[in-house]
Amino acid sequence: MAAPSHGSFRPRQGVQPAAESYSKLLNLPNFLTLCRLGSIPIFLTFLGRHRYTEALWVFAAAAVTDALDGTVARLFNSRTELGAFLDPFADKLMLVSAFVVLTLENQFPGYLLSVVAIRDVTIAVGYLMLSFFTGERIPVTPSYLGKLSTFLQLACVIAVLASFDDTQPQYFSALLIATVGVTAASGVQYMYLGLKWLRSREPEMF
Repeated sequence: MAAPSHGSFRPRQGVQPAAESYSKLLNLPNFLTLCRLGSIPIFLTFLGRHRYTEALWVFAAAAVTDALDGTVARLFNSRTELGAFLDPFADKLMLVSAFVVLTLENQFPGYLLSVVAIRDVTIAVGYLMLSFFTGERIPVTPSYLGKLSTFLQLACVIAVLASFDDTQPQYFSALLIATVGVTAASGVQYMYLGLKWLRSREPEMF
């Protein structure tokens, strides 16, 4: 049986060439997300050296790329599974890193970091457990409380970085209390939504 010539080879239908697949993964939104991930060590270096002004600029640039990658992905319909995973991961890593360092620097009270960490760990573990037991990929849509908690956490970090004379603004205590309350409430809401979703799958599971 004669071997097929090079000219007769054609890729199977439905299978994309590797170069095309890589080009879709390495699109502009994903590149911006990777830049945000790469800025985290720079941000932490400035924080560790108490160079809050430079850290604020890096943090602001990361926020701009966060807004840009989502906008570009929607406008040009260039969403990918890699981007859907990396984007919230980069945001959360930047925020949690800032909270840890600023707590160690006594800029944040320990209870704020505890609430943020417990909420994020609970959501992550709950998501993994639901996916494991149901064998399905759970659709993740940020709730309004979740978005508000992220906004307040960002505001806390910016308020600290913008304080050049080591004195917190008068509204800072109220901002901390609001952040703790909304973050805890959003965690409870996500737990409720997860249990509600699991309950709708019980007939299929059992």
